[in-house]
Amino acid sequence: MRSNDTDIETVFAEAKLWPAEVAAVRAILKSTPLTEQLKWGSPCYTWQGHNIAILWEMKSGCVLGFFKGVLLKDPHNLLELPGKNSRSSMMLRFTDLADIAAKTHAVLGLLHEAMANAEAGLKVDLPKDDLDYPEELIAALEADPDLATAFEALTPGRRRGYLLIFSEPKQAKTREARIEKHRARILAGKGMHDR
Repeated sequence: MRSNDTDIETVFAEAKLWPAEVAAVRAILKSTPLTEQLKWGSPCYTWQGHNIAILWEMKSGCVLGFFKGVLLKDPHNLLELPGKNSRSSMMLRFTDLADIAAKTHAVLGLLHEAMANAEAGLKVDLPKDDLDYPEELIAALEADPDLATAFEALTPGRRRGYLLIFSEPKQAKTREARIEKHRARILAGKGMHDR
């Protein structure tokens, strides 16, 4: 469903894996006062300038992601972490229309709670990053002052993303290759997923 197109209707028309489910979740979202817009190539739903939710079509299902999902009470225990390194967002995954219909009331409750949280200015209290810089990154930053300046100027989330991807490989040459691959993006002030 991701698209470079700036027309949101085209993005929905491109849904191939879960088109009926995507349309059903979109209908729930559109029944709220949220504003629908295209961000990061995906339908994003905002409230008073705050990102609330994002809709994705993945191989594993139609996914509704909540940007500050960890703040939600989730009384029906529907939310799951998108990945092992997620610290703020939570998501709901749907694979059939009956499941969406059964959970519509709970989804609306989560959306309204997320909007109230945004209106109240609630923020996720993220602990200070405790990720170590891999030796290869330390060496690259010491050898290239421009890279060091650009890396430290990145937002904490972008730095964290790079540290996770750079630290993951077991072999030093793979870590070095990843650093080199992302060098131009870092110098441009971009995160791994920025366009």
